[in-house]
Amino acid sequence: MNRNSIWNFDFALLVPAIVLAMLSLATMFSIDITFFKSQFIFLIIGLFVFFFFSQVNYKIIQLYMAPIYIVSLALLFIVLFLGIESRGSVRSIELLGFRVQFSEILKPFLAVSLAAYLSNLKNYSFRSLLSVGLLILPIAVLIFLEPDLGDALIYVLVALLTLVFFGFPYKYFLAGFASIAAVFPILWHFLHDYQKQRLLTFIEPGKDPLGSSYNAIQSIIAVGSGMIIGKGFGEGTQSGLRFLPERHTDFIFATISEQVGFIGTLVILGAFVFLLYRIFIIFQNSRDRFSKVFSAVCFFIILLQFFINAGMNVGLLPIVGVTLPFVSYGGSSLLSNFIILGLLNAVEKSARRDEVLEIG
Repeated sequence: MNRNSIWNFDFALLVPAIVLAMLSLATMFSIDITFFKSQFIFLIIGLFVFFFFSQVNYKIIQLYMAPIYIVSLALLFIVLFLGIESRGSVRSIELLGFRVQFSEILKPFLAVSLAAYLSNLKNYSFRSLLSVGLLILPIAVLIFLEPDLGDALIYVLVALLTLVFFGFPYKYFLAGFASIAAVFPILWHFLHDYQKQRLLTFIEPGKDPLGSSYNAIQSIIAVGSGMIIGKGFGEGTQSGLRFLPERHTDFIFATISEQVGFIGTLVILGAFVFLLYRIFIIFQNSRDRFSKVFSAVCFFIILLQFFINAGMNVGLLPIVGVTLPFVSYGGSSLLSNFIILGLLNAVEKSARRDEVLEIG
């Protein structure tokens, strides 16, 4: 292997992720030193993971689309029976002393499977659309049964946005949404009670301020109380006194907003805008169909997680339990996102290499 290629990283991908991770570490340190130590360890592992996957030949990985998909299904199925129960959900399995959440860690690999499948489609017919739906549905259902509505929605929405982006007719999606609306009363009965309460709370936030509305109200208070420059790290009352639930995971955006204010949220927003812009440039520069589709899928994975997490923290979206990439506490989420960046770096290097060969 060329020694220069080993250190040839796309720092425009890595720098915004590190900025977000550093802000996360500072917040974890202010909340609980245990969270800080664990997140720091996973950040180091995440960087090694990024370096490793940035060197892989993604053109070979896409050939293993079917095995990756089958193994992913098997792992998600195993979680339902052998997973560790936590707060009423079974989402992770303990491996070597660490809890691994497969719905998170599998995102980059299932992105490879989806991209490989879409890049091989011959047309944008309704039959092709159904085949993609049959590919995503088992994954979404298994994750929903954990139950994990947030990640199940991410998988479905990423697939939908990618299909729309690559030219499937809008009439197919309009017909699909109309069908879902028609059977929604039936689907409602499959939701867990707490999921129903979250949706009802979003419609009427002040209905139960000490019960189902509590999380959403406390999050909005935390965001607002940070004002322009925030109260300072470790000085937040909502997060520090634990009025704000899940202050290190689902509501990390509100925690940061309270501590470093509007300035801190601008740093988060700027980092994500820069990162997403860089992924879009990789998409534009990609030379083969798989690279383009994979870049688009990764773009939507990062965008949707950011948008949904921030939206539910400020009361614009229902609370569905979606992490903020590179910021929320959790090793599985952090590693998953660094794997995504590593694979994108491999795609970007390949595009540059092909361009040099063409010029030569």
